Amino acid sequence: MESLLVLHAVAAVCAPWLVRRASLAVLALPPAAAFLVTALGLPVRESRTWAPSIGLELAFRVDAPAVLMMSLVTGVGALIMIYSARYFPRGDEGLGRYGVFMSGFAGSMLGLVAADNLLLLYVFWELTTVCSYLLIGYDPGSRASRRAAMKALWVTTFGGLAMLAGFVLLGQAAGTYRISDIVAHPPHVNPVAVVLILAGALSKSAIFPFSTWLPAAMAAPTPVSAYLHAAAMVKAGVYLLARLGPALGDVAPWREVAVPLGVVTMLLGGWRALRETDLKRLLAYGTVGQLGLLTVLFGSGTGGAALAGAAMLLAHALFKAALFLVVGIVGHMAGTRDLRELSGVGRSMPWVCAVAVLAGASMLGLPPLAGFAGKEAALEALVDTPLALAGVVAGSALTAAYTLRFLWGAFCDKPGVAARETRRVPAAMFAPAALLSVLGLALAPFAPWYGRALSGYIATFREQGHVTHLVLWGGFSWPLLLSAGSVAAGVVLFLAREPVARAGAALHVLDSGQVFWSLVRRLDRFAIQLTGFVQRGSVPDYLMLTLLAAIGVGVFSLVSGGPPRLDVPVVAWQRPEQPVVAGLIVASAALALFARPYILLGVVVGLIGYGTALLFLVHGSPDLALTQFLAETVSLVVFALVLRRLPIGPPVRGRLPFWFRMGLGLAVAVVVTGAGMLAMGARSAQPIGALMGPAAEQAGARNIVSALIVDIRAWDTMGESTVLIVLTLGVTSLVFLRRRSYHIEPSPHVPAERTRWLSARLPRGQRALAFEVVARLTFHTVLVLSVFLLFTGHSAVGGGFAGGIVAGMAITVRYLAGGRNELAAAVPVHAGVLMGVGLTLSTGTALAGLLFGRAALDLLATDVTVPLAGHLHLSTGLFFDLGVYVSVVGMVQDLLRGLGAELDRQIDAEESA
Repeated sequence: MESLLVLHAVAAVCAPWLVRRASLAVLALPPAAAFLVTALGLPVRESRTWAPSIGLELAFRVDAPAVLMMSLVTGVGALIMIYSARYFPRGDEGLGRYGVFMSGFAGSMLGLVAADNLLLLYVFWELTTVCSYLLIGYDPGSRASRRAAMKALWVTTFGGLAMLAGFVLLGQAAGTYRISDIVAHPPHVNPVAVVLILAGALSKSAIFPFSTWLPAAMAAPTPVSAYLHAAAMVKAGVYLLARLGPALGDVAPWREVAVPLGVVTMLLGGWRALRETDLKRLLAYGTVGQLGLLTVLFGSGTGGAALAGAAMLLAHALFKAALFLVVGIVGHMAGTRDLRELSGVGRSMPWVCAVAVLAGASMLGLPPLAGFAGKEAALEALVDTPLALAGVVAGSALTAAYTLRFLWGAFCDKPGVAARETRRVPAAMFAPAALLSVLGLALAPFAPWYGRALSGYIATFREQGHVTHLVLWGGFSWPLLLSAGSVAAGVVLFLAREPVARAGAALHVLDSGQVFWSLVRRLDRFAIQLTGFVQRGSVPDYLMLTLLAAIGVGVFSLVSGGPPRLDVPVVAWQRPEQPVVAGLIVASAALALFARPYILLGVVVGLIGYGTALLFLVHGSPDLALTQFLAETVSLVVFALVLRRLPIGPPVRGRLPFWFRMGLGLAVAVVVTGAGMLAMGARSAQPIGALMGPAAEQAGARNIVSALIVDIRAWDTMGESTVLIVLTLGVTSLVFLRRRSYHIEPSPHVPAERTRWLSARLPRGQRALAFEVVARLTFHTVLVLSVFLLFTGHSAVGGGFAGGIVAGMAITVRYLAGGRNELAAAVPVHAGVLMGVGLTLSTGTALAGLLFGRAALDLLATDVTVPLAGHLHLSTGLFFDLGVYVSVVGMVQDLLRGLGAELDRQIDAEESA
């Protein structure tokens, strides 16, 4: 299973190159291969530890429901890619992007349907949400596409977050996040968890009141609609109901919420489809109605209804995907999707019309098609629930009516409307639609076999409900009579289509889209008002609120928990250097209270940081001391660069009196110190420090700190690197807010001839020749030192972070000596490229363990003997550290580019204005 996911990930990464060199059809190979592997048989269970402390594991289970959905996701996905190769014109600028997102979505959906872990399912769930957002917004120049993508993202993301909370409650109640274990041993679940899970499932499948995003998503290209909104993504919600139905189907809120909302959705979607004039939107509202039917079946929580739901799931994916593809053909060949402008298309495209009629007959529920078998089973399963049965029959009548409206609108002759001229249909567009449509006919005779294949899944339901038979023909029965009656009622509604459309328009008093955007505008307005109230642009106010909150936590702890027990041995000092360094830190802090110039204040605060580094050093932590010293130096340089944009003069006197600020600082000091002492006194387990040495030896490292960073706590390192990169990009983006170009512009003071020491130099009056000489002579030496620190980090003082900062300091010296042109010469590679390469190296190394059958971030290592060099310990931790090194260099360069070179440009522009 993991190899199939990796295959789709590789296809997504290579998609732009493949599309340029070949065609979109090449991207059909990964889903096609996955379809063949699924058909030949996958291991029923696969499991690999990922993050065991939170219950997250790469657990997959390929049972009958999973095989059904995997077949649809991969089979339909391959056909959609072939169709897309001719749907989009050659040379379309967005084809590479489209290939990336479609391949990524296919892989994410494949992981979602096979996941046997709730948290893993949520990871793939959100990946499909992101890919859907990008695919719906395929045309960034279209306002409708952007709004539709944003609406889909809002609705499904908030539903997904609610679902995540429900998953956590469910997993904690069950003692496991393994779905198969939860189904085998259903826990006693809080009804709140059930409601939260339903919120995620119903929002994903566009069930009322979350239906508004699906019709709007028709702004996406037709292949996207055929795949995401007919065969794959919208099925995720009902698939989740099918997965958890055996465990939660008899819990009170499950049935009471899912079934009524499903009926309402089926009726509202079918009724709205009767007055739509755009063929694609007509199918979209029809899809909403069909998803309502599936929700009723899987939400009933019985084995019989679930069997009927599985049959309808397959039938719906086949006929609805085929009809969406037919709409794409009609729109492309006839030039419009408006049924008021289409006439005579059936005569000019008879084979396309035949495909649509066959798929439409399955949607109608006519024999001998798959839709008929599923519909009969659904009516039979709901015999014991009269209200739900009545709603489904009424919804079936609406389905029959809008199906006839679709076929009439797309292909029939209309009085007073000129016959529409069409072009020849490419085989690559016709074949996928035809195959899907024919499958609805070819698979129908296998309905009994399909039912037997699902028997194991059906047996997991604690309530079997009414006995349901999945057959192509069950004789004359009440379900058959109800089905025939719904079709007859649908014919009547179609014949009265004009009065019905007028009645629908008259009764349409509330537009869900307008309601949604009204709520969004109100939320934006509230956010602006709240932001204006809380964030007034005063950093001292922000700091004061933060410190007051810290004090509040301490006071609350004292009031609620009583006097603390601080049974901690206090030692004045362990080495004579410690009180001396501590005295220097206290003196620097006291001096900072009275320092007036900004630059002096920055230097004094920097002295406090350097003093802390000395404390680390005398305490026996040279790695921490080196890192603190280097980070403090970079911070001081950045502070000095930013000071150039602040007004010259003494700092503005604070609004708060000195005694208040002093009292606030002392109170925070007491709370923080007390919290640390309390935490140390409350320790009941053995300190983890005693385990660090053996853990470092096991990792093959002699440096405990390095082993912590790149092995034991590698997840933290990767997360922190990502956060720092995002923070750096955010800060520098604010500097470049008013510009479209992000490269370093040359200075107008560049000399025509090359200088002796540097590639560029500062204007006359700002140069320091000695500084230029030092920068030139030490640059390469410092870079070699940074590489030395990188390589020795696993066994001595150093590491990727420290080495990266040292390299960044070398670049900083070049910039300070020669200006922004020298910065461009020192590092010709774009900062974004360096950060991207560094993060890719770290992430790739983290995933390397998976490729060799181990856990993520389980670093690979080996011991070898090299002639002359002797014994060497080789580990992929070096590549992980190299990624950190390159990322840090990129971050330093980006800070110099934004806070240095760009501010230089702004200052030059202001002086020349």
